[in-house]
Amino acid sequence: MTKTKAAKVYYLCSDCGHEHLKWSGKCAGCGEWNTLAEFKERDEIKSSGSAEKLNLHTLSEINEDGGETRFGTGMSELDRVLGGGLVKGSLVLLSGDPGIGKSTLLLQICEFLGKNLKVLYISGEESERQIKLRADRLGIKSGNLLIAASTDCEAIVNAARESKADVLIIDSIQTITISGINSTAGSVTQVRECTSLLMRMAKTDETAVFVVGHVNKDGGVAGPKVLEHIVDAVLYFEGDKQLSYRILRAAKNRFGSTNEIGVFEMQTSGLAEVTNPSAMLLSGRPSGVGGISILCTMEGSRPILAEVQALVSKTGFGQPRRVANGFDYNRLCLILAVLEKRTGLLFGTYDVYINIIGGLKIEEPAADLAIALALFSGLTDLVVPEDVAVFGEIGLGGEIRNIRDIRERVRECKRMGFNKVIVPKAALKNLDKREDYGINITGAANLKQMFSALGSVPRI
Repeated sequence: MTKTKAAKVYYLCSDCGHEHLKWSGKCAGCGEWNTLAEFKERDEIKSSGSAEKLNLHTLSEINEDGGETRFGTGMSELDRVLGGGLVKGSLVLLSGDPGIGKSTLLLQICEFLGKNLKVLYISGEESERQIKLRADRLGIKSGNLLIAASTDCEAIVNAARESKADVLIIDSIQTITISGINSTAGSVTQVRECTSLLMRMAKTDETAVFVVGHVNKDGGVAGPKVLEHIVDAVLYFEGDKQLSYRILRAAKNRFGSTNEIGVFEMQTSGLAEVTNPSAMLLSGRPSGVGGISILCTMEGSRPILAEVQALVSKTGFGQPRRVANGFDYNRLCLILAVLEKRTGLLFGTYDVYINIIGGLKIEEPAADLAIALALFSGLTDLVVPEDVAVFGEIGLGGEIRNIRDIRERVRECKRMGFNKVIVPKAALKNLDKREDYGINITGAANLKQMFSALGSVPRI
C-alpha cells in the first residue's frame, strides 16, 4: 500500500529551532531577526506493508553480554560527570564557549582510551597537520588513534564501521553535513539529521560517540533544541577563559546524575584534574577583611568549600545597585529583604556586590546563610573568623531551615582545617552522635542566633 501526502513547507529558526507556518522577519520563539529558513518535508511516504516484526522480551529474558558496559576515560573528573565512565553505544554532546578546552579535553582522553580501544578522531575545523601539532604539545602518542579531517557525515559513519572503532569523536557537529540534504552546514536540518544518523550508528554498533557542539550568544547549545533531546548526555564546559580553572557540568545524563561536576585547570600541557576543589577555591583567601564568609556546598555527592565575598558601599545614585556573580540575583534580593525585616540591618542606601570566588555557580538554597553572613560582615566591617564555615537555607521569617548531607559537609570542613561550623538547628538530629567529628558544631534556629554564635548581634 502506498500513501501519499502533499509536501509540507514550514520555516525553522536557525537559532532556537522554533517552527513557523509562514515566513516572518522575527522569530516568535527567541526574538531574533532574519533567522528563519524554509524546510520542506518529503513529498511522499511509502509503506510496503512488510514491516519488520518486533521480538518482545521481558526484563528477566534479557541477558547482558558479560562485558563491561562502561570504561574509564583516564580522567576521574570526567568519569564522575559521566556517571562512572563512558557507556558503550552512548552519544555525548560536549558544549562550551570557544577556546574553553573542549577539543583539548577530548584529545587528551584519546591517550588513555587508545591503550585498549580503537579511537577515531574526526575534525571538521582543523586539518590533520593541525591536530598532529596539538597532539604533540599534549604528549599524545597512541597507536590506536586514527585521525581524519572530514565534513561528510555518511563517510564518517562508514569509516567508523570499517575501522571497527570503539570510540568516535567528532569536532564539531555544526561542521558536518549529509550530502543528500539541500541546506548548509550548521543549519537546523543538517544538525538534526546528522545527529540522528550518529545516534543510530552508536546504538547499532555499540560505538561510544563524543560530539562537540558550539554555543550561541546566550550560552546554550547552538542549533535546534531537538539536538539535546536526541543525545544521551549533554556536558557543559564553564569558566572564564581569562582564568585557569574550568568546571564541567552535566545538563542531561541518561546514565548518571546531573548534579556532579568535574574541575580542571588549564595548563600549558593541557587540562589537569583538580582532585581537591576546596583547597583550590580557598587558596589566596585574604585575612582580616570584612565581607567574607565560607560556604560548604554540595555538587552531587561531592562537598566543596567556596569563598563568598560581599562588598557593601554607600551608593552615589538614587537607586542602589545589586550585582551577583555566581549567585542568583533574585535570591540575593530576597536575602536582603529578610535581613532588613528580621534583623534591622538597612541596605537601602548601599550598593551590594556578591561574588563567588573561582567561577563557581551556586544554585542550592544552602548558600543562603553564607550570603547573609557575608552581607552582615560587609555592612558592619566585622571580620568573620577564618576557621568558621556556615551553611543553611533562610526562610522569609528569618528562620534557618534544614538542608541535606549535613554529615558530609561537616567532615569536609574538618578535613580542610576549620574549627567551627554553624548549621541549621533542625539539622543537628541528622548527625551521627556516635561519630566524633572533631569540630565545634553550633545549631542556629534563626539569623539572630547565628549572629550570636559569632559574638555579634545587630542592633535593631
